[in-house]
Amino acid sequence: MGSQNTRMRIGADVGGTFTDVVLIDGEGHVWTHKIPSTPPHFEIAVLEAIKHLLTETNMAGSNVFEVTHGTTVATNAILERRGALTGLITTKGFRDVLELRRIRAPQLYNLFFDKPKELVERYLRFELNERISAKGEELISVNVAELSQLKDHLKTTGVESIAICLLHSYAYPKHEILVGNFLREHLPEVQVSVSSEVLRERKEYERTATTVVNAYVRPVMQQYLTALNKGLEALDINAPLLIMQSNGGLTPEQEAAQRPVYVLESGPAAGVLAAKFSADQLELNNVITLDMGGTTAKASLIEEGKVGYSPEYEVGASLSSGNRLVGGGGELIRAPSIDIAEVGSGGGSIAYLDAAGGLRVGPRSAGAIPGPVCYQQGGEEPTVTDANVVLGYIRSGLLANGGINVNLEQAQKVLYDRIAQPLNMNLLEAAEGIHRIANAGTMRALRAVSTERGRDPRDFILMAFGGSGPIHAARLAQELSIKQVIIPPLPGLFSALGLLASGIEHHDVRSCLLSSENIQSESLEKIKIELQNKMVTQFENEGFIQTKLSLNWSADFRFQGQTSEIRLDLTNEIVNNETIEKLNQNFVAEHERLYGHRSDPDNPIEITAVRLVGKVVGENFPKSFKPIGSPLIKQSSSRLAYFGSHYGQLDTPVIRRSDLLKTTKGPVLVDEYDSTIVVPPSMSVCQDNQGNLVIECEND
Repeated sequence: MGSQNTRMRIGADVGGTFTDVVLIDGEGHVWTHKIPSTPPHFEIAVLEAIKHLLTETNMAGSNVFEVTHGTTVATNAILERRGALTGLITTKGFRDVLELRRIRAPQLYNLFFDKPKELVERYLRFELNERISAKGEELISVNVAELSQLKDHLKTTGVESIAICLLHSYAYPKHEILVGNFLREHLPEVQVSVSSEVLRERKEYERTATTVVNAYVRPVMQQYLTALNKGLEALDINAPLLIMQSNGGLTPEQEAAQRPVYVLESGPAAGVLAAKFSADQLELNNVITLDMGGTTAKASLIEEGKVGYSPEYEVGASLSSGNRLVGGGGELIRAPSIDIAEVGSGGGSIAYLDAAGGLRVGPRSAGAIPGPVCYQQGGEEPTVTDANVVLGYIRSGLLANGGINVNLEQAQKVLYDRIAQPLNMNLLEAAEGIHRIANAGTMRALRAVSTERGRDPRDFILMAFGGSGPIHAARLAQELSIKQVIIPPLPGLFSALGLLASGIEHHDVRSCLLSSENIQSESLEKIKIELQNKMVTQFENEGFIQTKLSLNWSADFRFQGQTSEIRLDLTNEIVNNETIEKLNQNFVAEHERLYGHRSDPDNPIEITAVRLVGKVVGENFPKSFKPIGSPLIKQSSSRLAYFGSHYGQLDTPVIRRSDLLKTTKGPVLVDEYDSTIVVPPSMSVCQDNQGNLVIECEND
């Protein structure tokens, strides 16, 4: 085994606009590389960045002992509708569950709202004449002759992937297993996703939708991971490849290839984990995170030192969040995930005039190709980044490692031609309008995790990262009356750092329906033992011993008759009657906090699912790290920046983070390797002893 400083770990985060890769040694030294993403072959940018860092550090690939990875490959396949041609097999009479969805719409009073087109068209949805009752009775057995005919028909359709979701298989998967094994044997070239293997949980639509998404992206994910592995082998890297899941834990690549639906939100999850690590170091319990990159803005809540989790979310909606009151606009994923609200508002969001001549921003993005006009990569439409360059917030010239050369004149020209002139505005007013509209879109995500959850933003600190987050954070905090903003080191690569702060993690769930009269300690313990034995076996098969494993339990509670649940933690100890009574009290209190009321005292409380999270913590993440600076950042200087009509355009000091040795009043711009921190007038900024920038916000 090599010395501590030659044992390297790599974190690679692929975003819609940029690919961020960090390399860290055992002493906490960090090397970074940020380059444009390379869709549709995203692995190219990852491999180029890793090769660059190995060359820069003069290290061999054999020194790397772990590669952690967050990717948007599966998410992009859904958004761009370029997944596999997928078929769905269901119980007779349930062919249209996928299309009927739930009675929810994101735009309540829009009579012209159309539901998203289903991922599996009706001609590819097939019924089997089989049936198992809710009590496990086999009412109609699977007919092998019918199954053989279905197999032949599937061949003629040319499907590349198949989802199987039969009635009551969350509890009684006998028929699903039989059908799945038959198709795997007779159609070996087709990927088969079985709902009882993907999501063993009640609720027919949610289970069907999640299994279909898994089937839809599975071939895409497998092809991507295969190509990435070949590239790593060519670099002499034989270390384990671990993929970040939406729940914030890492999983071996083999598991990610089989169940890619669990890694859809891997990049955003890594950012929240990095924020949690920083918050712990600063002893901060209540933090709102803002991750604003090139394509989207994401917000999450760290409350009382804990990251929030959501049982489901949507991909492709205008506002994607765990809030069940807002839904129906995207593909529903019933899978454990860090509770993140996401909107299409980022640096690459395109500004345009609608049919009525109004200024709009996003959710359509210029992405990595062609990117903002100022990047000189072929972009022709104005973006938020172009507006920020015109405002003076982003410097012109070379960015990051020099792969992007920002051109101020091109940004000015496209904003003038497309926005300012048609609206009869001056250039700075048009740019500020774009900036403020982007802020308004981002505010939707921040409010979705705070005020809409009954939380007062004034009780929290805003931690902002991502390439665009530090540019917009101060004004967003001011609007929410948040007094303090924290910008961590390397904000534009923060999610890549978060990949290195996680460990192997698996989630499992068992559906049940325990009501007040039969919520007994014996009932819960039986389910817990079943889940624990399966979880321990899975980790042992991956080479981990039980003593290294931590287990965390939770359960979904609701009042009888409700369709949504509240998740509460369960004790790791043996459950007794006193524990159950306390859980009931906690549920009633949380229900009142969330919804402002509690049900009648005699209304039974139900437990609908028991959940288990197993985790093995990976290599210790250093308590402090030493980023290697970019030679492209010049000495402190100044440039003109526009701060609205009240202040106008000001000659604003531009400094480096390392030069910020005392509290400095705004306006000030802090140029970074990967971002710019904008401190408006009336605010101040200082650097703490861990290298974070702390902005004190005050009302104008």
